[in-house]
Amino acid sequence: MKTARPLPNKFQDRPFTVGEAGRAGITSKRLRHRSLTALGRGIRAASPTAELPLSIRVRPFIEVNERCAASHLTAAELLNLPRRRRKGVSEMYDVIRPEGAAHLNRPHVIVHRMKLYDDEVTVLDGIPVTTPERTWLDMAEMLTVDELVAMGDSCVRVPRPELEGRDQPLCALADLQRMIDRHKGKRGLRKAKEAIRLIRVGSDSPQETQLRLAIVRSGLPEPALNVPIFSNDGRRHHEPDLSYEKYRVGIEYEGEHHGDELQIERDIARSECYSALGWTEVRISKRHMLNDGKAAVAKVRSALVQAGWRPGR
Repeated sequence: MKTARPLPNKFQDRPFTVGEAGRAGITSKRLRHRSLTALGRGIRAASPTAELPLSIRVRPFIEVNERCAASHLTAAELLNLPRRRRKGVSEMYDVIRPEGAAHLNRPHVIVHRMKLYDDEVTVLDGIPVTTPERTWLDMAEMLTVDELVAMGDSCVRVPRPELEGRDQPLCALADLQRMIDRHKGKRGLRKAKEAIRLIRVGSDSPQETQLRLAIVRSGLPEPALNVPIFSNDGRRHHEPDLSYEKYRVGIEYEGEHHGDELQIERDIARSECYSALGWTEVRISKRHMLNDGKAAVAKVRSALVQAGWRPGR
């Protein structure tokens, strides 16, 4: 077989549909050349795709199918929501298709046929994707209650514009409740109803959510989340991950990035600030969260008792 004519640059490093190739003037004969890999009917790739960003990999699978949107785990990853990783083959994409639409059977695609309203689909980087609130409800089928709380916390948290380029939450708690009310009888609904009672605005990470849930389930008071400390002169200081203003106790979850040299310097300065303000700092790491967070809870309980808290108060 003769050497194939080079593809236009925009098709050389990403998967593409036969339709868009045809519109760009690529012949059907060229599309049949062995240098291209068929990823299913109507989709081709000139090079491996596994290392490409998800948005690039999934796009052709959405484009070749009418009335479809990325959903479930695929939508959660596109929306950067905390999620459980898919086991096994990574080149699988979740696609939602409205009830009544024709059956769809394609390689690399997990099709979910279910009730879908127009306002439950948004567009992200040109790709139809289920909205954060609908994705949250869909994920109730496969996540634990605690994992669903962590995803819900991520949906409703107020972002930091300087870090994330946006200043509005992905959705509101009321939007999550609207999904529950709208989709009666849906799989996972019981877990969603349990989870929504535990979702709070203010948690910045799944680890902070996990820590909060462990604290509350142990019978300790529910802490505030990322609320700034103010000194007596009204000056604003840092924001503890979790805190009890009444008892002047702040709790900091130390993630892996806290081993960075600059972060260590910041942590030392933060500890000095706690001391100067008359607050107690409780530092929690991953090891404290083993065994349902019992060690973390013990540290928090000890700090609260030393600050005057007693059960039943």
